Amino acid sequence: MVINIGLIDYGMGNLHSVERSFNRLGQNITIVKDPSDIKLCNALILPGVGSFRPAMRNLEDTKLIPEIQSWVLNDKPLLGICLGLQLLFEFSEEGNAQGLGLIKGKVSNLPTNQNQHIPHIGWALLNQSKHCPLFTKNNDPQWMYFVHSFAVMPSNKKDIAATIDFGSTQVTAIIWRNKLAACQFHPEKSGKSGELLLKQWLSWLKTDLNN
Repeated sequence: MVINIGLIDYGMGNLHSVERSFNRLGQNITIVKDPSDIKLCNALILPGVGSFRPAMRNLEDTKLIPEIQSWVLNDKPLLGICLGLQLLFEFSEEGNAQGLGLIKGKVSNLPTNQNQHIPHIGWALLNQSKHCPLFTKNNDPQWMYFVHSFAVMPSNKKDIAATIDFGSTQVTAIIWRNKLAACQFHPEKSGKSGELLLKQWLSWLKTDLNN
């Protein structure tokens, strides 16, 4: 089965670096700019760099919001990256803006009482909360590259697949629920660790679509 992965283009994502990462794994990517493009896809990627409110405004302009919501509610595979993770939530304190509402919870400022630099920029070790297809079976510790000032706070903690240490507290790093996956870090900038995670997602995706 030929897998067609759609990369959503709303003007605020690292499209080229994400596309190159998948190309290196032998996977072609289709750029999705309007609802008609989604009809060709088996899976979607929602990337994102920048601020929450402008991102939602740009998504609204593409007319893709109902399509993305319907996609996830119909249990089709989607991978969110960085701001793409945050947009899945109901509300963000960044600009006091409403999100896609596909995951219950909110996006909050990173805590300022942890003696940590904000924005959080750099490498952090994933702490696995539950098994999900993004991890290898031997669960080797993986370091990923983060750039963010806000963190997601899901209402249902069972949605959390991994966290990172941020001072003395924990920050959500990966969400996995049904066929919805999303990460706060940038796998396309995380070297071999990020490549392995994307490879794991592709492997799961091929198995899922062939069932």
